[in-house]
Amino acid sequence: MSIFGLGRAARGVGQAVAEVSEVFTINKTKAEMAAQARYQAALAQAGAEFRQKPLGWFDRFVNSINRLPRPIMALSTVGLFAYAMNDPDGFSVRMQGLAYIPEPLWWLLGAVVSFYFGARELNYFRGYRANVPAGPIATPAPENENAALAAWQASSG
Repeated sequence: MSIFGLGRAARGVGQAVAEVSEVFTINKTKAEMAAQARYQAALAQAGAEFRQKPLGWFDRFVNSINRLPRPIMALSTVGLFAYAMNDPDGFSVRMQGLAYIPEPLWWLLGAVVSFYFGARELNYFRGYRANVPAGPIATPAPENENAALAAWQASSG
């Protein structure tokens, strides 16, 4: 509602005061919008960095082979117990054969297994990602728009 043109003048004075006050203090709405824009840009950059191209048949084959050692080691250990119960004489002969393996070869086997599982653990540790909000992120209003002020102006005149 405008009486004698005071509504437009009051808005103009209000805008001038707001612009002058921004010289001395930070406009929190604009600062939050800038922070949100930086956050969105960082998410987009991270998404682009970790986006992977589709794997070819060779890569899928090698990945499937890389998944085999742990299940094979676990199942073969259980298999050794079953073998020892099924054929104790054959099992004892094979265990005596293991006693003839030189100690440096045992150290080498231990190093290979340790480095294999250590590298896997390091890979998972490096792949840790901080928790990111799961839902959509609310986007702020356009830069020069104040929703509450627009609603008040629409209702008053």
